[in-house]
Amino acid sequence: MSETHDDDERRTDHPDTSSGALRRRSFIVAAGASATGIGGAAGATPGRGSDDDAPDNRRHDESKRSHSIGRDGDPDLIAHRGFAGLYPENTVGAVDAASRGGQSAIAPSRGADMIEIDVVPTAENDVVVFHDSRLAGRDDGERGLTDTEGVVWETDTATVTNAEVLASGETVPRLRSVLEAIPPHVGVNVELKNPGSFDVAFAESLPRAELEDRKQRWQPFVARVLDVVDDFHHEYLFSSFYEAALATTRDASDYAVAPLLWNSVRDGVEIARRYDSEAIHPPYHMIQGTPFYADQRYEDGAGWSDIDLLAVAHEEGRDVNVFTLATWYQGEQLAAAGVDGLISDHADVLRFGATR
Repeated sequence: MSETHDDDERRTDHPDTSSGALRRRSFIVAAGASATGIGGAAGATPGRGSDDDAPDNRRHDESKRSHSIGRDGDPDLIAHRGFAGLYPENTVGAVDAASRGGQSAIAPSRGADMIEIDVVPTAENDVVVFHDSRLAGRDDGERGLTDTEGVVWETDTATVTNAEVLASGETVPRLRSVLEAIPPHVGVNVELKNPGSFDVAFAESLPRAELEDRKQRWQPFVARVLDVVDDFHHEYLFSSFYEAALATTRDASDYAVAPLLWNSVRDGVEIARRYDSEAIHPPYHMIQGTPFYADQRYEDGAGWSDIDLLAVAHEEGRDVNVFTLATWYQGEQLAAAGVDGLISDHADVLRFGATR
């Protein structure tokens, strides 16, 4: 499927004054509350600077964990790249199928409560939905994700949006096309993947001076993303491995944010507190009380045992959405542990439990 939208990503021919536009704010900095130590309760000085320098922390209480998109007491089912294990990832066809669900021989395969997508810019600064930096660079080039070469943000929009994903007939879409394909009742987790640079600070808690410098790199891209999402009526959650991306989103809007964690629970909790995030997204190996805790896949787990991430996040009013699931066993165990969302490549990670 080829991308046919020739209009600029920043078009505003159907402005939305009833939802997204009213959630936007213009680089507001307000006093707020946070926490002192990693194990402490919310309400003290944030981890960096004074209260006067902190982002708006008005939502720092249990009430913000409204969990409005879930169902029947189960964790939210969040379709990772539109259920990348079932469909060609991050495509219009994938998000359309993920929104609808379907039937299986064992139990109904439920549609996603929320769909996770990745966004990056093209050389012409259009926002497209794509995970990798290179159009055909996954696995060191042994298995190209598309039939086209080049770094996404160094390649013109027409070339990017005509690149075919995994020989599926689906092509790399613009963000607008993806949002048009997702029904309004399905939430959208927008992962801010890259502003168009290889010089980014992955999964780091940044000193103030470096943070301010890196925010300048993210600001134009985040502004373009917000211009697009404001035209639609979805519930949004913005996530990123990059603190500067979260800081920029928090400065420019009232949309919910969530830090993605990699190998440090401590840094992740500090960043969540710094921006009073509505959620936190750890790898599922960071959840205590499960068979997967401190798995070697995510570094060595050193120092994790002194922080019960799930307990701390819930005490501070944040949802915990874990990534990236592939099996029903993972889903069952993490649901039993009490996580709020399952970011999964497959739609049936809670299927076995549905039959009991």
